[in-house]
Amino acid sequence: MEKPSNLLLKLSRRLFENPDKQEDFIDALINPQPFNPAILWCQNQPELLPFTVESPTKWQPDFVNRLLLGEKPGKHPLHQEGYFYCLDFSSIFAASVLLTIPQPVRLVFDMCASPGGKSVFAWKALQPDLLISNEVIGKRLGMLISNLKRCQISPCTVVNRDSSIFAENIPFSSDLVIVDAPCTGQSLLAKGEKAPGCFHPTAINRSANRQKRIIANSAKLVAPQGYLAYMTCTYSAEENEQVCEWFLSKFPQFQAVKITYLNEYQSHLSNIPCYRLFPQDRLGAGAFTVLLQNTEVGKAQEINLDDLSGVWMNTNHRGAENAENF
Repeated sequence: MEKPSNLLLKLSRRLFENPDKQEDFIDALINPQPFNPAILWCQNQPELLPFTVESPTKWQPDFVNRLLLGEKPGKHPLHQEGYFYCLDFSSIFAASVLLTIPQPVRLVFDMCASPGGKSVFAWKALQPDLLISNEVIGKRLGMLISNLKRCQISPCTVVNRDSSIFAENIPFSSDLVIVDAPCTGQSLLAKGEKAPGCFHPTAINRSANRQKRIIANSAKLVAPQGYLAYMTCTYSAEENEQVCEWFLSKFPQFQAVKITYLNEYQSHLSNIPCYRLFPQDRLGAGAFTVLLQNTEVGKAQEINLDDLSGVWMNTNHRGAENAENF
């Protein structure tokens, strides 16, 4: 058995008062076990499912299946044909807050979109008139475009700009802005992957400061009565609850939305209605999620795609295949 680092021990004590819960959390990270794969159906499910599925959770949408451990959906022909998108079930948990948002939805903006799971979920769940998926890191664009094209996500536009550009050029435009924020990625350890330095205070603080900048810029895109969904795949409170508390102090026009079907996952680290899935729950590697609503009254601003100030692609256009333009 691998010995936990002092930094992991400290994190476990900050997260849990109960020593047994600390031990369960640590064990999930240093002795990672496989999680059930999950798929999100982008097209209609076949009458005879090609996989064995587990019983759904009460917050699981009907277009998602959690599969039997050992299933390999990514190797099935229907995957390449774009019938479904493979993702960690923790991502379904995080995105499930979007099911609260009333329809119709005009514009969804995914600020940190690659590889595309949250964009695909929002498109399937909300059927917006337009989905804009942004990815600021150029080398991640190819994966995002490939996944959106394969899954036939349309109408959809992909952009490649810093969040500050959108805050300046298309304010008050979006019914929903998704911030699946870059983080220290501590949950990678629960998947048996590496995340060097993920528990170090310097890395956590650097990540939290970046998250605050991104969520602050993203808030400026949210239309009156619109929504901002903030999510991470990390555990430290500095990147989760504390970011939300900072945000609400700076943007008092926003309020956190209570998600009744996630009550049992309410974070014990904050009074704000925000929700956590931990790896010891055995549903997924872990996630944090919160849905915030802009309580201001007014009309959304119309946008022109030319206002996005950069290269973009529409998945209806054959030219979208020319990914090197990014």
